[in-house]
Amino acid sequence: MDPTAPTSQRAFFGRRKGHDLKPRQAALFKTLLPKVALDLSKPAPADLRTLFATPVDDLRLEIGFGGAEHLIAQAQSAPRTGFIGADGFLNAIGKALVAIDGNALTNIHLHFGDASELLDWLPAGVFTRIDLLYPDPWPKRRQWKRRFIQDESLVRLARLLKSGGELRFATDIPSYMTYALTRVMRSTDFEWTANVADDWRKPWAGFVRTRYEAKAIREGRTPAYFIFRKI
Repeated sequence: MDPTAPTSQRAFFGRRKGHDLKPRQAALFKTLLPKVALDLSKPAPADLRTLFATPVDDLRLEIGFGGAEHLIAQAQSAPRTGFIGADGFLNAIGKALVAIDGNALTNIHLHFGDASELLDWLPAGVFTRIDLLYPDPWPKRRQWKRRFIQDESLVRLARLLKSGGELRFATDIPSYMTYALTRVMRSTDFEWTANVADDWRKPWAGFVRTRYEAKAIREGRTPAYFIFRKI
């Protein structure tokens, strides 16, 4: 895999690469990534749990994991859950590889690229939860079509979830909150689980703060946390 190769899929993320990889990250691209990367050139197994070296009971997907703080913490706290993390940013993959290697985690697989191609590859009804934390807000109105939550992408995400499975979404951008809620509320696949304001004002149990969230709070932005359940 060429880590700087352009994607042919519709991109929901921005840059592919930031600063140069650190030596350890670069080395893990050669040694560890081939072991944990999903091979989308082959059909997905009927039982996705067989991808993992250790037995897992259920599966979760995190799209756009950034610094991988949340992904790694979740994998550590739920060793019997298999995690798939997708990110199209070179440096995000580098950080995840270092953490996977350093913590000897065997319940994570990665997809380096746009999540769109991954969604098409994955079998239906396999995940109990999908996390979408602080996706690129694409703040300008002409960019909104690149936001990850769209009518069409909600249909694709619903296909991957088990009945009663959850899509968890966090953002600190008010316009994206409204944009996402508008699309979820008109979806026939999802329902918003909130009953009181604190259900979306406060993070859900077990949430792990990312470095992006910490920066947003320092800069005066207020995050919101949404849980949408597949009907």
